[in-house]
Amino acid sequence: MNCTAYKYGVQEGVAMRWWALVAVTLGTFMTYLDNNVGNVALPTIQRELGLTVSGLEWIVSSYILVFAGLMLVGGRLADVFGARRVFLAGLAVFTASSLAAGLATSGGMLIAARAAQGVGAALLTPTALALIGQIFPDPGERGRAVGVWSATGALSMALGPVTGGFISENLHWGWIYLVNVPIGVATVGLALWAIKPSPRGRRHSLDLPGLVTSALALVALTYGLIEGDAAGWTSPEILAAFGVAAVAAVAFLVIESRAAEPMLVLSLFRSRVFSGGLLTSGIWSFGVFGIYFFSALWLQNVLGFSPTEAGASFVPMALVTAVVALLSQRASRLFGLGPTVALGLALMGSAVYLLSGVGAEAGYADVGPWFILYGLGAGLLVPLTAAVLNSMPAGRSGVASGMLNVSREVFGLLGITVLGAILSSRQSASGLPALAAFLDAYRFTLVIAAVVMLSAIPVALWALRARRTPAAEEPRAAAPATAGHGAV
Repeated sequence: MNCTAYKYGVQEGVAMRWWALVAVTLGTFMTYLDNNVGNVALPTIQRELGLTVSGLEWIVSSYILVFAGLMLVGGRLADVFGARRVFLAGLAVFTASSLAAGLATSGGMLIAARAAQGVGAALLTPTALALIGQIFPDPGERGRAVGVWSATGALSMALGPVTGGFISENLHWGWIYLVNVPIGVATVGLALWAIKPSPRGRRHSLDLPGLVTSALALVALTYGLIEGDAAGWTSPEILAAFGVAAVAAVAFLVIESRAAEPMLVLSLFRSRVFSGGLLTSGIWSFGVFGIYFFSALWLQNVLGFSPTEAGASFVPMALVTAVVALLSQRASRLFGLGPTVALGLALMGSAVYLLSGVGAEAGYADVGPWFILYGLGAGLLVPLTAAVLNSMPAGRSGVASGMLNVSREVFGLLGITVLGAILSSRQSASGLPALAAFLDAYRFTLVIAAVVMLSAIPVALWALRARRTPAAEEPRAAAPATAGHGAV
């Protein structure tokens, strides 16, 4: 009888752990989906709310800016108050702000709600891996759990655009955000039931000076990049924004170098794999976010795709990425990490360049092959995340994961704002009719994006080259590697 009760208790505990994983995965999935679901609906939102291209960029950028700026703070709050509490707080904030976004009646209201969503995502994302580590103490089970959690990125990439397209074509665009509300409420209930409370961690400093200076630098830089074309790149307003960004960035580095418990541990950048891998991953994100943002406009406004058709165009690319990602570790072992990542970058850069040759009369048959080629390259970049995390000592693996996500979000933001500034400048100076001007500017921007992506190849080959002797190896993290938020 006692043996039967013990077996039942063990089975119940195993089932509870996997239900807890469902809650963690659902919460993370909402934030991943939010990066992809809205892009296809941007033309509809632009028409109904009367927004400029700059306003559209802020709908995307406000979320990314707040999310990236508060990511490390979210992880530090989890140390102070416990991962479960912070995860639930993030769910509540994200769900409530999704409701506000779906009911927004002006561009300003929508941008503010999107920024609030960024706060919720910043609390959710860094606590997810911490919770998985607590829920699954066995390394084998933890590895499988992290694999399930990581797969949500590719799934959201496949479902996001087509879901956004269907909603914007058949329902009010607000349902793009309102769909998060029932998911969020159900996830809160599931998390309260399945995720057991954990003891409060050792108290840490929040490093408020570092938080303030880093956020100020990002906000000022983003404002300058988005508004530079409209206000003039040499106008006092834009020069002041760039000046504030530079001063705040320098102040941030000084503060972090002297802080007892800094938000950003600068010594991490002494690792060749970490710093070079971070830069390579960031350049990848630069292209991913930029392509998604402007390709949605291009497919609908120039090629005449419906919102649903535009969203469905991204599904084969996402599925190819997911399949190749499963095989990428094997490719990395056969050919080496550096060559595998470099090949992925080469395929993505080539695909972006070939897209620049697609004309206004094209259909999906002309676009699809290059989207799929891009997905093939993106799948080969998955081992890069493992290399960055494993290059750190076990005690730094959490910080390395947070920095990887921050890098991807910041570079993704820069991809949208920089490419947007270039596109807007080229479009306004062309003198062509509106659609022809947009197509010309879009194709020009794609060429620049392709060059930027290809420039990461030597960085990857240098940073991820094989070590010559075992003695030269850096300490490796014990934590399992995962795909970050920018996996899309």
